[in-house]
Amino acid sequence: MRLLPSPAEERALLRGFLRHRPPLRWWEGPLKDLSRCSRCGRPLSRRRPPGEDRPRWACPACGQVHYQNPKIVAASLPSKRGRVILLRRAIEPALGAWTYPAGYMELGETVEEAARRETREEICACLGPLGPPKIYSYPDASVVTVVYAARILGGRPRPGLEALEVRSFAPEEIPWGDLAFRSTYHALRDWVASGFKGR
Repeated sequence: MRLLPSPAEERALLRGFLRHRPPLRWWEGPLKDLSRCSRCGRPLSRRRPPGEDRPRWACPACGQVHYQNPKIVAASLPSKRGRVILLRRAIEPALGAWTYPAGYMELGETVEEAARRETREEICACLGPLGPPKIYSYPDASVVTVVYAARILGGRPRPGLEALEVRSFAPEEIPWGDLAFRSTYHALRDWVASGFKGR
């Protein structure tokens, strides 16, 4: 029994994930609509500050540079009895597609705490010890995703506010063609390749 998509199927799947988001160029990140300096309030312009290797949003009046950096997404790959728990997204992007519990890290919490919080919020379950983090990043994406494999320790997995449905999947049941993001695909592929190890 084949658990992972073939190389040709993988290429098609990876191309398909791009349909869930508009193209992103590095200069069109989170600050693309920012027009005023956060320090002095004057209009920003695109220029290459001294010592920089690319144009940045910068204030010609006070010199403040407004960097556009990726955000951190904290995620868990929860499992129970050798089955992975996934949720079907109730929000855009990728409304209706399957993924693991994940969301942006907040100030005042660690990546591990954020992964646990997102799991509680999205599938109403608590995690046991977290496995080593897996990190997924892409040059055309504005996020870095940190995923922890872990077993469900408490709570009965069920939909939270951002989930339409929560379901457990054996490795051979993973809905490869209905996954939300490239990082979802890569994390599940790595989980299957590792022998379905949680923590």
